[in-house]
Amino acid sequence: MQADAVVLLDVGNMYVPPTWIRPGAAIIYCKPALEKGIALYVVFPINLCYNEHEMILKPSIISRAQIPKPVDQLAEEIGLLPEELEAYGRSKAKVRLSVLERLQSQPNGKYILVAGITPTPLGEGKSTVTVGLVQALSAHLRLNSFACLRQPSQGPTFGVKGGAAGGGYAQVIPMEEFNLHLTGDIHAITAANNLVAAAIDARMLHEATQSDKALFNRLVPSVNGVRKFSPIQISRLQRLGIRKTDPASLTPEEINAFVRLDLDPSKITWQRVVDTNDRFLRKITVGQASSEKGQIRETGFDIAVASEIMAILALADSLGDMKNRLARMVVGTSRSGQPITAEDLGVSGALAVLMKDAIKPTLMQTLEGTPVFVHAGPFANIAHGNSSVLADKLALKLVGQDGFVVTEAGFGADIGMEKFFNIKCRASGLRPSVVVLVATVRALKMHGGGPNVGQHSAVVITQYSLLRAANGAFFLGSFRTDTQAEIDLVCQIAKECGASDALPCNHWAQGGRGCSELAQAVKEAASKPSDYQFLYNTEMSIVEKIRTIAQRVYGADDIELSPEAKTKTDYYHQQGYGSLPICMAKTHLSLSHMPDKKGAPTGFVLPIRDVRASIGAGFIYPLVGTVRGLTCCSGTVKIVLFCLKWLY
Repeated sequence: MQADAVVLLDVGNMYVPPTWIRPGAAIIYCKPALEKGIALYVVFPINLCYNEHEMILKPSIISRAQIPKPVDQLAEEIGLLPEELEAYGRSKAKVRLSVLERLQSQPNGKYILVAGITPTPLGEGKSTVTVGLVQALSAHLRLNSFACLRQPSQGPTFGVKGGAAGGGYAQVIPMEEFNLHLTGDIHAITAANNLVAAAIDARMLHEATQSDKALFNRLVPSVNGVRKFSPIQISRLQRLGIRKTDPASLTPEEINAFVRLDLDPSKITWQRVVDTNDRFLRKITVGQASSEKGQIRETGFDIAVASEIMAILALADSLGDMKNRLARMVVGTSRSGQPITAEDLGVSGALAVLMKDAIKPTLMQTLEGTPVFVHAGPFANIAHGNSSVLADKLALKLVGQDGFVVTEAGFGADIGMEKFFNIKCRASGLRPSVVVLVATVRALKMHGGGPNVGQHSAVVITQYSLLRAANGAFFLGSFRTDTQAEIDLVCQIAKECGASDALPCNHWAQGGRGCSELAQAVKEAASKPSDYQFLYNTEMSIVEKIRTIAQRVYGADDIELSPEAKTKTDYYHQQGYGSLPICMAKTHLSLSHMPDKKGAPTGFVLPIRDVRASIGAGFIYPLVGTVRGLTCCSGTVKIVLFCLKWLY
């Protein structure tokens, strides 16, 4: 009762009454592991739960038990200059983009993608593998390495899925700061997105209630007797075909065209956002106050990370590029059928100011002190699902020619990895050297015909037979309670299917040491040449690009476009958007559009109910089935590693 710390050495199932230990004491349970005849001990900090009978291991206690090194020390270790760092407290900092200019002549390191098989609703541990792998590369192979991760949304963090910092001894710390707020990037996106929404409604109100002259006086006010167009307004005049710069020289017809966007309320595509799962905001009515003079319309809220501004943040390669992309965002259509952009609203400059700090990646670290860039967080089912281009480019310069940058693609390979290859790599010009495909035996059993995995189904899943795993072994996976025979079978089948290697990993329990074999395999694979090719040519028609993805990635027989989708594809070609890449919005729970169809479904036609465009982000996104929101390349990366993930 007097001890500040109690070490339980190989106690097995011995019962330790909570009354034996002082409240607040640190409890450490050591489990032996034999390696080359030497008894090593794996240490598990334990949080005592005083419910009379049990001690409960809480993963968060692992994060809190490790004090991060000061962020300025971390920055110095990885080669950043003091003036390139903007500290947010002791453990995280923004990194200025001037680093890219300083290191422009430095060769890039090796670029590694961690992807996953079609997941269960609980996820299969890609973030944990990413962190474990960079810890192994750094601490055990002594190679410069960097992890690049997405910032998690508050929605999943407070939902079933939870945070995205990794887990066990392979996580980003401080975990709470990683999962909540971080350096405010998502809040900046929320503010910028909702500024656009406010500008839309305000513009429609003023156009409905004021004359051309009154609108012109508001848009181009006289300051000390002088009227002057802003650069944004001159750009709008030029798009209208008006080559004038003196406000006094405009004719009444030109003034009318300039001041009236004439937005069609039924064709506004821009919604407000909030970073919370608030289902009652999905559909709302605005404009009911008497001051809005009857300008009532239906709209709704999306989750903040679904904003096109998030996708722009993830794909922009400079502040100037981000500003141009923000200006190109289409928010709706006029009654005459013309697209209306954020620049037409006159807010693109304000958006860039709101986002000026968000464009800088945030520097953090893993439990073992390996550097991590956390930047951007677009979902993979309704956007492209990858962290930022800028974070990857900064990290590749900082690690140097012999170093490694490990990034992660959201959800399964059919969504996140395909979009990494065909959207992110097109935007960045970067090419991956190696792909690590993460899977679990529990997911393979589910895809092989077992029951769906839910919060409480793990015990049921682990009772399924070896045959059940074999049926689903077109992918690879592992689970802590799976038998060695299951693990061996999955490794065997993975290699027979063309994987360069298949390895069980124990990074959750052992940190980097538990991922050292995978790290060595990644190093060897990265030394071999690859033949990277995109899945489709962007000059193909929109319909043919959609069909290519559906047939070659999802295994569909064909696609079927609704009448609305056909009309939209024709319209986008007419507007000059036909050469944009495709970002499929579909369920992440199946290769098909049907979430309950597990494994590799065949004999289905993929329904495209609508086609929309994120012009600022730079992609067309077809809506598959009811979703709002594995050959991905013809040559792709020659070396694909399969990683068995131990789940605890």
